[in-house]
Amino acid sequence: MKDEKLTQDISPQQAEENMETADQQAEAAQEETGQIDWQQEAENYKAQAEELNNRLLRAMADMDNMRRRLRKEQEDLAKYASQKVVEELLPVLDNFERALSADKESMTVDSLLTGVDMVYRQMVQVFEKEGLAPIPAKGHPFDPHVHQAVMQASEPDVESGVVIEEFQKGYLFKDRVIRPAMVKVNA
Repeated sequence: MKDEKLTQDISPQQAEENMETADQQAEAAQEETGQIDWQQEAENYKAQAEELNNRLLRAMADMDNMRRRLRKEQEDLAKYASQKVVEELLPVLDNFERALSADKESMTVDSLLTGVDMVYRQMVQVFEKEGLAPIPAKGHPFDPHVHQAVMQASEPDVESGVVIEEFQKGYLFKDRVIRPAMVKVNA
C-alpha cells in the first residue's frame, strides 16, 4: 500500500529522474568499488612482488654463502689432501729416527740392513695401501704409455720390442702413470 501511495505522489517525470539518479549512484558506487578492487589488487601484486624479491635476494645470498663454503672446503681438501698419507708415514719416520739414534758401536752391518729393509717394506705397504703400484718392465713388451725407452740393444735370444733392462722403476697411482719406467728395449 505504501508503494502505491509513493508512486501516486510522485509524477512519472520525477520517478524517471529518481531512477536515473539511482542508476548514476549505483554506477558511481560500482566505479568506486571497482576502483577499490583495482587498488586492492595493485597492492596485492605489489606485496607479492616484494615477497618474491625478498625470496630472490635470500636465495642469492644462500647461493653466495654456498659458493664460499664450497670454495673453502675445496681449499681445505687441497691443503690437507695428503694428511692421511703423512699420518701413515709417521711410523716409518719414527723407525728411521730409532735407527739413527741406535748405538753406533754395537750396531752391525747386518742389523742396520735388516732395519732398513723393515722400514722400506713398511713404506712400500703405506704406498700400496694408497694406490701406488710399480709398473712391470723387465721381460714385458714395451708400452710407450708406461715405459720410457732410453736405450736399445740387440739380443738375439730375446724377442723384439721386449724390455730387457730397467734403469728406474715406474709407478702407477691408481690408474694414472706418475712416473714411467726408464728402460732398455730389444730392437
